[in-house]
Amino acid sequence: MAPTLVLVHGAWHGPWVWRRLVDELADLDTRTVVLPSVGADAEALGDMYSDAAAVRAAVAAVDGPVVVCAHSYGGVPVSEGLAGVSNVVGLVYLAAFQLDVGESLLGAVGGSAPSWWDVHRSEGYVDALRPFETFYGDVRPHTARGAVARLSHQALAAFEQPLTSAAWHTVPSTYVVCEYDAAIPVVAQEMMAHNADRVLRMRSSHSPFLSRPAQLAGVLRAEVMAASRPTAPA
Repeated sequence: MAPTLVLVHGAWHGPWVWRRLVDELADLDTRTVVLPSVGADAEALGDMYSDAAAVRAAVAAVDGPVVVCAHSYGGVPVSEGLAGVSNVVGLVYLAAFQLDVGESLLGAVGGSAPSWWDVHRSEGYVDALRPFETFYGDVRPHTARGAVARLSHQALAAFEQPLTSAAWHTVPSTYVVCEYDAAIPVVAQEMMAHNADRVLRMRSSHSPFLSRPAQLAGVLRAEVMAASRPTAPA
């Protein structure tokens, strides 16, 4: 039996963003996670550690091996939450923050907010400015408009909190570089990809699950199938 694929969305987004990809992966057991740090009610937002707990709980609910795909910010709680979880057999960082212990997302982007972050510090959240060009550069306009309409607030604390563990130290990982990404520069993706065991590339914007769902499905299906093969004895 192939491992279950668990999909973890990034900042400002939700499980809805994976719908097209899940349709392409009908042959696999695919599940999604809701991150508490994203939401319409700024006063009810969780933080990175609550996101990590949500990821860990979602994986623990699977009876069998799991491959986890994290997008963008989602890489942070995935690394934090899945260290020591025995049924995780593979991690895929999709244009994601593959950080090490002691690092935070804010630190990884240079310690100050990028120009497209609309920071509401006193209220504790961040909104995304210019999402069409930042996230959806190669997404069809109708699809991009629908995605923009569903974006929510993102907890500022989630960007500031450091990792206390990093699952990729003990779990095989693949990094997928999105070559036309306007949210995370390619050079930054390539630096983080040094933490991965293998690096793949897609000619896509930050959101290939919307612009190239069939291609991304092929990438993830191959990762799941590879993780299901027994490893050769040393």
